[in-house]
Amino acid sequence: MDELDLQVFIDGTTDFFAQMGGEKADVGTPYLVSNCNSEIKGFTGIIGVSGKRRGSVYFTAPPVLLKVLLMSIGEEDTSHENLCDMVGEVANVISGSARKEFGQDFLISVPVVVVGRLDKIVVPAELRSFVVPISWKSYDAALVISLE
Repeated sequence: MDELDLQVFIDGTTDFFAQMGGEKADVGTPYLVSNCNSEIKGFTGIIGVSGKRRGSVYFTAPPVLLKVLLMSIGEEDTSHENLCDMVGEVANVISGSARKEFGQDFLISVPVVVVGRLDKIVVPAELRSFVVPISWKSYDAALVISLE
């Protein structure tokens, strides 16, 4: 993955928050990590990627960010189920935006939502992940991209 590929995901993220959240998200400097789950924020929407590129993309956020996001789109029900739906939707929209850019050989799965630690998600040891820190309305989240 190069800088231009990474920018596709960053643009998808900032576009999502500007459109759905009504306020642009600030993106920190992306960095590489070994494949561990240290970046988990509470709720995580995971998208599997296959085709020409293989791996995963996940968006992880604390419940408070997801609650504020739900309220910003007019949803008053901030139940556990709606928080799960929202984190999955964010991951899906960002990955779908990347699919538009990368073409039909960039195949994405439906989102899988995990609450808490990601002990059961295994990324091949040879892959390293790009972590994109995200701040929106003073809440921190992250987009993690692990692609061959």
